[in-house]
Amino acid sequence: MTRKLRLGAFMRPISIHTAAWRYPGANPAANFDLEAIVGYARTLERGRFDAFFMADHLAVLNMPMEALKRSATVTSFEPFTLLSALAMVTERLGLIATASTTYNEPFHVARRFASLDHISKGRAGWNLVTSGNPHEAMNFGRDEHVEHATRYRRAREFYDVVTGLWDSFADDAFLRDVENGVFFDPEKLHVLNHAGEHLKVRGPLNIARPVQGWPVVVQAGASEAGRQLAAETAEVVFGSANNLGDGQRFYADVKGRMKAIGRDPDHLKILPGAFIVVGDTVAAAKAKKRHLDSLVNPASGIASLSVQLGTDVSQFDLDGPLPPIPETNASKSARQKLIDLAEREQMTVRELAQYVGGAYGTLELIGTPGTIADQMEEWLTTEACDGFNVMFPYLPGGLDEVVDRVVPELQRRGLFRTEYEGRTLRENLGLPRPKNRFFEDGPA
Repeated sequence: MTRKLRLGAFMRPISIHTAAWRYPGANPAANFDLEAIVGYARTLERGRFDAFFMADHLAVLNMPMEALKRSATVTSFEPFTLLSALAMVTERLGLIATASTTYNEPFHVARRFASLDHISKGRAGWNLVTSGNPHEAMNFGRDEHVEHATRYRRAREFYDVVTGLWDSFADDAFLRDVENGVFFDPEKLHVLNHAGEHLKVRGPLNIARPVQGWPVVVQAGASEAGRQLAAETAEVVFGSANNLGDGQRFYADVKGRMKAIGRDPDHLKILPGAFIVVGDTVAAAKAKKRHLDSLVNPASGIASLSVQLGTDVSQFDLDGPLPPIPETNASKSARQKLIDLAEREQMTVRELAQYVGGAYGTLELIGTPGTIADQMEEWLTTEACDGFNVMFPYLPGGLDEVVDRVVPELQRRGLFRTEYEGRTLRENLGLPRPKNRFFEDGPA
């Protein structure tokens, strides 16, 4: 194989699965157990994973209290604080944090990620999101969520401002000439002076250009606006396809958009989320998943489905088919994916809620190390992905099984690295270092 899988780890940091904290052997306090999270990060690095992907929300999830009280996602560390700590105990593992373009200011985001990139010696990544939780608006002086199309227009401008701020200084701007008392060359400082539809930012950023030039830009939108934003800006896409055909279509669409605007498709890695459950046999792995799903309270499943669809499904006939869902301000791609799934599989509302309450409708790879590797290889070789953003059923056991059993099988087949290619996240993902838009390249 000339192409190799890229593997990220999607960390809550317990699991995306609603009942993961209840599974036998799981650490129910993992969200606030720093020692445990350090152990998970070191295990990922031992497994040569590309990155620790830190999901984040700027509000408690908008679900009924009966469901919320059962959810471990109600609380977690602030990403930059946690990833800065993890930078001190890892050497090669990428550190990707979520930061909303809707409820942040670009100067804040540019400064935090530049700092993390310097602290980690070039391992930072920014997951650019527009925010899907309408309750986030209420924490930032608004009564309602910003309209979907407006969020994406702001996100596109936000990206331009943040990357422009990262380019404030030339790579060789800092002379540190002790003898002559000159710390930096003023000719190698650019003042951005951006004034656009949504943002007005003078600049410059008061941090040297990041080690990677720019931290790696990650994006997760799958709507029409999200795909176009990814094609124009992203270097990693956290995909949501849960079957091979959808994965191939998404891959061809986004990579085709890149070609159309003159970007090299190899400069974007598409990593669909993959919920992996490992067993000695396929039957044993499925039994493990059934037990995990059995721990999901029905109220949690209904609430999770309501969030994904953007409408209260508890009022529906739970044992009937999913009725027509009106347009809402929720994520359009997530809603449509579930509507299509319910129709394709002839699922009742209750069955769909149980499915979503487990792993949120993501791709599931459930089996032995061999069968899981078979599926990963098929997705890679048929151009449905460049790798996966792995979701673990529970921690630490589910993580250990992937690193100790699945990774060696992928390495045996030549599908995954045995050693890191470099020290920075860009080097390990095979991504180029961006040129400074304002200055000729000098020493980094």
